[in-house]
Amino acid sequence: MIRLLYSTVLALAAAAPLRAGDWTPGVEVRLDSTLCATYRARLSGEYLVVEVALQPGWHTFAMDNKKRAEEKLAGKRSLGIEKPTEIGVSGGLQVAGPWYQTPPKDASRPELNWFTWTFERQAQFVAKVRRAGGAPGKIGVRAQACTESSCKNVDIQITLPTRGVGRTEVDLAALVPVR
Repeated sequence: MIRLLYSTVLALAAAAPLRAGDWTPGVEVRLDSTLCATYRARLSGEYLVVEVALQPGWHTFAMDNKKRAEEKLAGKRSLGIEKPTEIGVSGGLQVAGPWYQTPPKDASRPELNWFTWTFERQAQFVAKVRRAGGAPGKIGVRAQACTESSCKNVDIQITLPTRGVGRTEVDLAALVPVR
């Protein structure tokens, strides 16, 4: 009897629709069978929050990685600039303000004329959004997850319900504006 009740509760929880403020299920990014990163999203009041959790040894790059590198290079040539994180929003959501991100780590090697800003373990990307009708929001993430020796291109889609309001639980003071 207890097993049946437990199974029923689990089934109902798994089938329950997301409410405003709930995280979407994580979308995993793998290189062969190795888990690199997991992305998820939620609405927090009038803000869209996209979060990446990176596995140990993996990192990804700031949304403004290219702009930061170009500023440091000041017209000089570089060996290359890593692919920045790009987030596109469509469907039932429209971006209505600037993007913010977790403060990135400066992983540059100026002696090699190579400039890059990374996130390790976890990062959040946040923007104020408007809801457009009742359609779900579509969040497209393009990025790169890397270790010291390999990289995996990220190209994922997250579907996010836009019903409900949800409380705003975003601490913009802990984030930096994307340049």
